[in-house]
Order: sequence, then structure tokens, then C-alpha cells
Amino acid sequence: MKYMLLIYMEENALSETEREHCYVESAQLAQELSAKGKYLATAPLHSVTTATSVRVRDGKSLVTDGPFAETREQLGGFFLIDAQDLDEAIAIAAQIPGAQVGTVEVRPVIEVTGLPEI
Repeated sequence: MKYMLLIYMEENALSETEREHCYVESAQLAQELSAKGKYLATAPLHSVTTATSVRVRDGKSLVTDGPFAETREQLGGFFLIDAQDLDEAIAIAAQIPGAQVGTVEVRPVIEVTGLPEI
């Protein structure tokens, strides 16, 4: 089953050096998961200052600058994995470097037929 591991942390929780180290560790984890056939995708996200939110109500788009929600921790990146079950997904989430300073939310992905494969 596919799981999205959403990485939340305060954007300024890491120094630039720590952030670069986190990227290196995340790339190593991605390589390990790939070797086991568990890796699908991962990427860090730009700052929430670059976010744009879109809502459509009554057929009209409302576009606002900023993230969807104002919170203490921001969505900073993700891993998309293929795990046997929730327990395995949780074990993988615990290996993500961002879990040491933030939170990793584990969400199962609904597999919809007719969509192109990743």
C-alpha cells in the first residue's frame, strides 16, 4: 500500500548547515528504500512564503498568498513510499531526519484506477 509521509517542522528550526545535512540523510534513506523496492518519491518544499492557496467556490477561484493553514509547524517535504502496512510505514517515518525536530504525518494513499502510474 502507498503511504504519504508528510514532514512538518518549524521552518527556522534548522540552520542552513543542519538543513543540508538533513537533505543528505534523506537522500541516503531514499536510496535505502529504493534498494528494498519501497521508494516512490521524495522532495523538500520551498518556504511557506512561496505558497499560494487556491479555493473554488460557486465556480469562482479565490487565490491567496500563503499556506493553506497558519500553524507553528509547516509542511516542509514528503516521502511517498510503498509499505506492506501501517506498521512498516510508521517504522520508515521514524527514520526520516525531520522526525527528530518536527513531526511526520503518515497518510495512506487512496489508489484510484485509471490514473497514470508514478
